[in-house]
Amino acid sequence: MINKEETVNIAQSSARVSGLPKLLAVSPSPHVRGLETVTSVMADVIIALLPALAWGIYHFGIRVLFVVLLSVATSVVCELVYELIAKRPVRIGDLSSVVTGLMLGLMLPSGVSLWVPVAGAVFAVIVAKQLFGGIGSNIVNPAIAARIFLMLCFPAQMVKYVDKAGDLMSSATPLVNMKAGENSSVSLFNLVIGNCAGAIGEVSAIAIGAGFMYLLVRKVISWEIPASFIGTVVLISAIFPKTGDSRFAVFQAVAGSLLFAAVFSAGDTVTTPVTRLGKLIFGVGCGIVTLIIRYFCPFPDGTAFAILLMNLLVPLFNEWTKPVRFGGRNEKRN
Repeated sequence: MINKEETVNIAQSSARVSGLPKLLAVSPSPHVRGLETVTSVMADVIIALLPALAWGIYHFGIRVLFVVLLSVATSVVCELVYELIAKRPVRIGDLSSVVTGLMLGLMLPSGVSLWVPVAGAVFAVIVAKQLFGGIGSNIVNPAIAARIFLMLCFPAQMVKYVDKAGDLMSSATPLVNMKAGENSSVSLFNLVIGNCAGAIGEVSAIAIGAGFMYLLVRKVISWEIPASFIGTVVLISAIFPKTGDSRFAVFQAVAGSLLFAAVFSAGDTVTTPVTRLGKLIFGVGCGIVTLIIRYFCPFPDGTAFAILLMNLLVPLFNEWTKPVRFGGRNEKRN
């Protein structure tokens, strides 16, 4: 990501202190700093998530707002309390806990009991984030870790898909149909606009795409991970389809959590490689693991497990793809 830049000139203040002419005053580095801060980046992510939240409220009803706000509030309170108890600097103003709570809330089905976002947010902030040192030190995406925790501990809660009237949707999701070798029970058009069962923020490809374009324009994320993640799923699905529908690969791309995960979860800069090649490897790995789980494991969707596994392998990807310094050469490893 290329930051906007401004020149920071402290030579004048150094010259006033030392009494030296301006041309002879030497100031310490850095002389250039980015205008972007953690707060500004997190604010951009929040803005990018708003279309998915808005569609979730429209499609599933106003209860969605309470689920998401409860997740956000719990995340902020947990971070504040932990930092006060641990006597760490209070950093809730950087909005990172808001992003964690918002992402987790959008990953939940609209019919979950209200204690579920609370339990998930506590796990995300305390266990997956603060116990590792807080923002910038966590080794896995907190929201993804919390989602897996909820899926393993409370599986029945994570499939409580309800419609706007609050009635439980009894029909199987498209991924469940395709996993069984059947054609999707929902048309491709309805999957794209988001007229189907699913998690609050993951059903509308249009809303997620709008958020993705905003993040690209703002240069908050790069294209490598989403493109390689989604592209791998589409390519392998096209080569090895499980149904006779020629659009099977497209259904695999727009159904379930793939688009949301590729744009908002997999692109977390803290838990992803720093090099371009590393990001491409990361995305391809996410795509392969996702399809292995979708094809052969009990879970109908595998994006959360795929991202968690690739998060743990990031140090290896960085080591493989680190550039050689100018004039240097790769060291031989024993």
